[in-house]
Amino acid sequence: MKTEIIVIGNELISGKTRDLNGWYASGRLLSNGIEVSEIRTVGDDHKSLSSVLKTAADRSNFIIVTGGLGPTEDDLTTETVSKTFGRPLILYNDILHTIREFTRKAGMKPSASLERLAWLPEGAKILDQKKQMCGFSLIEGKSLLYFLPGVPEQMRELLDRSVIPDIFRIFTPKNLLKKRLIKVYGLREAGIADAFKGLSKEFPGVMFGFYPSFPENHINVTARGNKDASTEKMLNSTEEKIKEILGPYVFASNDMSMETVVGELLKGHRKTISVAESCTGGLIGHRLTSVAGSSVYFERGAIVYSNRSKIEMLGVRQSTLDRYGAVSHQVSREMAEGIRKTSRTDMGLAVTGIAGPSGGEKNKPVGTVFIGLSVDNNIFSSQYLFSGTREKVKIDTSEMALDWVRRYMHGYPFIPGI
Repeated sequence: MKTEIIVIGNELISGKTRDLNGWYASGRLLSNGIEVSEIRTVGDDHKSLSSVLKTAADRSNFIIVTGGLGPTEDDLTTETVSKTFGRPLILYNDILHTIREFTRKAGMKPSASLERLAWLPEGAKILDQKKQMCGFSLIEGKSLLYFLPGVPEQMRELLDRSVIPDIFRIFTPKNLLKKRLIKVYGLREAGIADAFKGLSKEFPGVMFGFYPSFPENHINVTARGNKDASTEKMLNSTEEKIKEILGPYVFASNDMSMETVVGELLKGHRKTISVAESCTGGLIGHRLTSVAGSSVYFERGAIVYSNRSKIEMLGVRQSTLDRYGAVSHQVSREMAEGIRKTSRTDMGLAVTGIAGPSGGEKNKPVGTVFIGLSVDNNIFSSQYLFSGTREKVKIDTSEMALDWVRRYMHGYPFIPGI
């Protein structure tokens, strides 16, 4: 059973954009025991794409194609598929209705370019019948081809929800796979891709997969083998090499979460912690206390959303708030010191920021967060700028704050702020 991935886009061929879709698809497939034999990159060109599609259909059972499904003139995938496999384009009225409803609700005029998306090759099956998202599959000879949009969020959603379950409906891996999941925080996807160049040559018997799991990035290390010690030894050697390459950005493996790792460190060092939270609204405390046995090291958490609560509960000075504002280095430091002193713990952790979607200013836009840590007669603080929705800003803030504790306990430097 052969599976391959085809990634389409001139921006990928030119090197202006990194292929993260291929990385994600490969990682998700490998994590489910489906080995990828090849990843091909091709530009927005009829002739080149047609040749790559024909070759893939002749040799592979499952083919995942990403990119080129949009409404612009350089989105050639659907038309090329039609001509390559001799399948005339057919109007899918359900998709056309969805497009027209979307434009109507958005207050847009009817768009011929958008309505092009409703024309698919004969025999195509819509991947998402409910949402009518851009994406389809078709059977060509012995091959099942899946065509996904190039927009990463849409591609990943369709792959996880529609494509992988569909493959498992047809195929179940027979060979034993031994897997290791390595979790990374603080490195962007492109940074991990750069760090992994050449690693597959060093470990030829191991397959590497990579996919983001916000706010973390996960790396799958997979080896085919039996239950003997050699396969396990190979996985251990690979994991150690990855830790050597990525250093303190690796925080856990397999089922361990950031809060579990932090809890084990606090317990092992016999340290106690208290938390003062503004923008996260108790999320850090919730994560810490979700670990069984956390009462050994977690003393208390304070949700100090208003300025008054910061003053009354933590002893933050009014003059500090007036001069620097609630979202500042100075306030995060006083919060951290205040919660540590009032709770009489070894560590005091604090966060204050602007989660959005409103409340941002020119010098402190939405996503601005300050983290403070009071420990061992030292007070640390740093500023970060997180992106995304209000929920994502809160999650990223909680992850970074917990990572501060982990790094401090290990003697690692904190991830730099801005």
